Amino acid sequence: MNQKVFHKKSLHKLKELVSQNAKNLFLVVDRISYESSGAKKFITQMVEDKIKVTIFDDFTANPKITDVEKGISLFRKGTYELILAIGGGSTLDMAKLISVLSHQDERIEDLITGKRKMKPVKTKLLAIPTTAGTGAEATKFAVLYVDKTKYSIEDPSLLPDFVYLSPLFTQSAGSYLIACTGLDAFCQAIESIWSVHSNSESELYACKAAQLVWHNLYDAFNSKNLTALENMQEAAYLAGKAINISKTTAPHALSYAFTSFYNIPHGHAVALSLPFFLNYNYHVNNNDCIDKRGIDSVKSRIGHILTIIGSPIEKASDTLIQFFNSMQIDIDLYTIIDNFNPSLISDNVNLERLSNNPRKITTAMIKNFLTGDHNLV
Repeated sequence: MNQKVFHKKSLHKLKELVSQNAKNLFLVVDRISYESSGAKKFITQMVEDKIKVTIFDDFTANPKITDVEKGISLFRKGTYELILAIGGGSTLDMAKLISVLSHQDERIEDLITGKRKMKPVKTKLLAIPTTAGTGAEATKFAVLYVDKTKYSIEDPSLLPDFVYLSPLFTQSAGSYLIACTGLDAFCQAIESIWSVHSNSESELYACKAAQLVWHNLYDAFNSKNLTALENMQEAAYLAGKAINISKTTAPHALSYAFTSFYNIPHGHAVALSLPFFLNYNYHVNNNDCIDKRGIDSVKSRIGHILTIIGSPIEKASDTLIQFFNSMQIDIDLYTIIDNFNPSLISDNVNLERLSNNPRKITTAMIKNFLTGDHNLV
């Protein structure tokens, strides 16, 4: 599906789109950040009085099946030509799911768990991210948690039809949030580069995204420089386009359990293992290489990463850690987590994401990482 992207200089065209396509608008927002991000003021100014707006904001930060069911129930009470989602990744994911699942006849749980396939029918969706990191506006994926297990639903219909990118929404975000969301985009880009499903198109998106993050995230974090924030939003979008092709790998596979069991924000959780897996994947050999293109291809692509961060592999982990620390992101598991239990993580790894990693990963190797033995690669 071709996606139409608007930037802040084409706001008038976005207003025309909404005016021409929606007599009744279904608006999905995060009740906490809707006002603080400037999203409410933006929507009030953009949406004409003649358009009837229904707001859905009754869902948690890590949405569950019951949250989606509430959204679908509200949506089905009216007739809507357009869904508009404005917020972070969870808000966009919620809207993506409502836009498609509202038109399905099968049980929602069966569709989420993959027991049944979705029909290719949806209500058109306009996605406006207020953070720069998740890339949800550019992907055919949506995340839901069932108990403490994360499900990633994938379907082409979930890709938003329209996207609006503006750095103005991220100016009010706290520095830690800017760092976390930016590192999510960075990890997505890095993982996309070495993913077994990468191709020339995804690599182009991912390398550009990684470069933008590397050169702009600190300024966005430190001073909220508008140009840096704008570059970060572009980076997040490009990283999203990259993983829409390649999917994510080992760092993401471990991250969900860190968020579920220890409440570590997603971008911080993904960064925890990125230095380790950069080193681990670079030392791939013929016995444990999963990528069918072979070890030379894996090393060559990781070479692009080393060029971006300006470091040889011997110093790459330290270079990344210094980058994280410059934004007060500590990745020492035993410093940031009280009473850390490695088994909670190793027993709850997302196997689907793990299978995208270019080098085979054993349970023993995961435990090496979790217990601090980073020398065994």
